[in-house]
Amino acid sequence: MSVNSMNYLAHLYLAQPDQGFSLLGNLMGDFCKGVVLTQLPVPIQRGIKNHRAVDQITDNHPIIRDLKRLFEQRFRRFAGIITDVAFDYFLIKHWSVFSQIPLTNFIEHAYVELWAHRQWMPVQMQGIVGRMIEQNWLQSYQSLDGVGFALARMSKRIRFENPLAETKGQLIKNYDELEQGFLHFFPLLIKEINELAIESLEIPITSKVN
Repeated sequence: MSVNSMNYLAHLYLAQPDQGFSLLGNLMGDFCKGVVLTQLPVPIQRGIKNHRAVDQITDNHPIIRDLKRLFEQRFRRFAGIITDVAFDYFLIKHWSVFSQIPLTNFIEHAYVELWAHRQWMPVQMQGIVGRMIEQNWLQSYQSLDGVGFALARMSKRIRFENPLAETKGQLIKNYDELEQGFLHFFPLLIKEINELAIESLEIPITSKVN
């Protein structure tokens, strides 16, 4: 099974927000299969590398592993997707803790910058970003209904029967644990990404193909 991560807002937040190429690269990390990375502008390459560091830190962190165990067995295979979307929900809920920029302004700026640089996107990503902007996916994550809809949308993209469309009940059941897990983990993630300073490095990216 190949399913992209779904924490789009968190990846955009962890980009360099004043740089369109950084926003694009940090979102492109899930959409560059077969892309020759060295043909992309270096700031996009660095954004992709930053995205992958975020995913690696997240996937291997004990807080995240513990949260994934909260879900009933039939949801466990999709626990990464569920926690991704839940974290975007909690990032919106606690946005003022992490940013002085109003959420609506941040999202609008991200949409403008992403679409302005769409010529660098793979075809699949262009379609998804177009729908993201048209349907305002990022803003929709501020409610559990919106999260449930996002997971139901993802469910339809998977080519076999799956329980993602029924996930809202799991989020409600484990709401407090997920929220506390987010509030403990996200500041740690921000700190580690800032210390890595991937997008400030001068060393060239050498990976050619995903």
